[in-house]
Amino acid sequence: MKYLRSIIRIPLFFALTFGIYAVWFIGDFFIPNKPFWRQLIFRYWAKGFLGIAGVKVIVSGRIPRPPFFLVSNHLSYIDIPLVRSVLENIFVTKGEIESWSLAGTMIGNFGNIYINRSNKRDIPRAGSEILETLNQGEGVVVFPEGTTTNGSSVLPFKSSFFEFASAANLPVYYASIRYETPNGFPPASESVCWWRMESTLVGHMWEMFKMPGFEAFITFGENPIQADNRKDLAKKLHAAVSESFTPMN
Repeated sequence: MKYLRSIIRIPLFFALTFGIYAVWFIGDFFIPNKPFWRQLIFRYWAKGFLGIAGVKVIVSGRIPRPPFFLVSNHLSYIDIPLVRSVLENIFVTKGEIESWSLAGTMIGNFGNIYINRSNKRDIPRAGSEILETLNQGEGVVVFPEGTTTNGSSVLPFKSSFFEFASAANLPVYYASIRYETPNGFPPASESVCWWRMESTLVGHMWEMFKMPGFEAFITFGENPIQADNRKDLAKKLHAAVSESFTPMN
């Protein structure tokens, strides 16, 4: 039965992704409100992906309304549809994804902002794009750990993500994410989190789709955090996310 789930779900995922992208691409030519159209399509894709994977979403805390700048810990590519099913936002993502053939084009076309963290000159450019996106009324989400983890703890936040936010005295919202798998299946730290180099995306999805489903928890902080120094802002946000985060086994 578990193999049958993956055999069915993998084609459904690709059909959903390419089908949704085709609808967005065609509609983008004549729908005047580009941000609305992008957000609508992105939301349908996120909810469709979670439905295919059998993910039950449990939300707590106060959900921010756009425009907002929000940070969270990062566990898996599942974080993307999870967050996007709850919020109206685009993401700041690592620049190397832009070179991922069709996937890089699709991610960029949905309005997500690429950033090359190894190039300090690219950080102000990304910050300007984030502020422009906020001024257009959209939410922006970043994962300042800079990588996915196995959920045992929250890695220190890279303060470079907060240079523009501290300079603009921007309120920064925060959330924490965790997953739980059903009894009898591998723990979420192994089956949902994607942090091992030997696993490919499709290979990981094949194993994850074997499960009947799992639970995803997203907890939002009640109040945003501000600081006029990027390192102080990074430390405060890391402490807040860590406090609301329950380590995964």
